Amino acid sequence: MPEQSRVDVAALLLARAEEARVGRERVVLLVDGRSGSGKTTLARRLVAAWPVERLGPVQLVHLDDVYPGWHGLEAASRVVESSVLASTDPGWTTWDWERGVPGERRTLDPAVSLVVEGAGALTRASSAVSTLAVWLELDDDTRRARALGRDGATYEPWWEVWAAQEVRHLAVERPRERADVVVDVATGAVSGEGAAG
Repeated sequence: MPEQSRVDVAALLLARAEEARVGRERVVLLVDGRSGSGKTTLARRLVAAWPVERLGPVQLVHLDDVYPGWHGLEAASRVVESSVLASTDPGWTTWDWERGVPGERRTLDPAVSLVVEGAGALTRASSAVSTLAVWLELDDDTRRARALGRDGATYEPWWEVWAAQEVRHLAVERPRERADVVVDVATGAVSGEGAAG
């Protein structure tokens, strides 16, 4: 998506989140999509453009810090539901990718708004407590080129393993259908989908 479109998409999503906010409650914004679709980039733009004066501060959770290894997409989804979005003592245990073991515990403030980005962020349970759920759509070839261009040799042997977990997530959780907003990353087009049951 061209640079200007990304800025416009971030502004549009923040406006939608602000409209959907109930009273003075914190905003919970979920960004999901398949690998290489631009979730991290969009989440960083959302945080950079966050209207602190109206919505207060914001916290950012990257699921890359939550996945317990290359087979951990579903486990990370459960951590989002049960721990990251918990109303008391929210947080998660990081994953040390170099050593392949759990890392340190990270805590979140349950009163502060939150952006959670990563494949598996949007599930039936997480969408029920979100203010705005976003799905990023991008074709397979472009996604693969972007992801491997970013992570190269580290990711390439795991591409098919990860893709299979994404396919399962799509079938079981239906994140695209649950999204309040779907962003076509190639064109910058934004559409409202409404939540699935």
